[in-house]
Amino acid sequence: MNQEKIFVVGSNSFSGSNFVAKALNSGFQVRAISRSSEALEVFLPYKWQGGPKKEFFDFKQFDLNKDLIEIIDYLDEFKPEYIINFAAQGMVAESWLNPTHWYKTNIVSQVAFHDELRKKDYIKKYVHVTTPEVYGSTDELWINEKQRFSPSTPYAVSRAACDMHLKSFFEAYKFPVVFTRAANVFGPGQQLYRIIPRTILSALSGKKMSLHGGGTSIRSFIHIGDVVEATLKIAVDADPGSTWHLSTNEKISIKDLVLKICNICNVEFEKIVNVADERLGKDQSYLLDSSAIRNCLDWEDKISLTTGIKETISWIEDNYDLLYKLPWHYEHKI
Repeated sequence: MNQEKIFVVGSNSFSGSNFVAKALNSGFQVRAISRSSEALEVFLPYKWQGGPKKEFFDFKQFDLNKDLIEIIDYLDEFKPEYIINFAAQGMVAESWLNPTHWYKTNIVSQVAFHDELRKKDYIKKYVHVTTPEVYGSTDELWINEKQRFSPSTPYAVSRAACDMHLKSFFEAYKFPVVFTRAANVFGPGQQLYRIIPRTILSALSGKKMSLHGGGTSIRSFIHIGDVVEATLKIAVDADPGSTWHLSTNEKISIKDLVLKICNICNVEFEKIVNVADERLGKDQSYLLDSSAIRNCLDWEDKISLTTGIKETISWIEDNYDLLYKLPWHYEHKI
């Protein structure tokens, strides 16, 4: 059977692990790398159904900052048609504390990686999974893919710089890059420091959580299932050089999101929430107009915020004894 091949960078991430599951279920051969060893099974959706068959999936622990030669050898052996890159140093607030770490991982190491990839003639499409934070705050306006960059944090600056670098590679070398920028993703298996699982854990346990700035910022939340479906469609069908927004058409304040979760869990908001100071450089809103992918690639979001929250509650309840004992805060890795 001559299956097409996908190489996933950052497969331990929430989006990366869900994409691996989607690609395998869609009949692709998949190889994947992350800088850490495979995460706990509870955070790896591709293992929830008994695990992928060995002949269709392989994982290696490689770090873009340290193992470029080994990564390229692994790639050359596999010769994938598609590469999907989810790897990036994330977390906005922490990027102020160690900005050089963010610039090294998100710019320098990525540029070195791309400079090798541009020489590979077996690549049909390289999907770079980036972020709406490159735009800065959208001021509660729904913006399209032509919006100018205005990053406001070291994290956002590092992602914008890498995006511009890749755009230059497309112009100069016709490197087949495609960009995706998604609204706030969520769903079962997400890291516990993210707002939805963190709020659910607080609601179920009674342990207090901090709501920075009172939760006034505005976001759109999109289920990871809808995101990975769109990402695979973009990898196969989108034109090189294009950019795509992945979002619902609904917005909600972080406070109203927490209130919604409290209501579903039948917990009083005041009993689990402490209002804290706003984080440095926090953008007021990210609202992405996703008309392009809806009109051009026949995609639509299918899983509502309420349905996705209930799914995530069920995942946490099913794994509560394990998840409660794990760290609920972000732990920075150098």
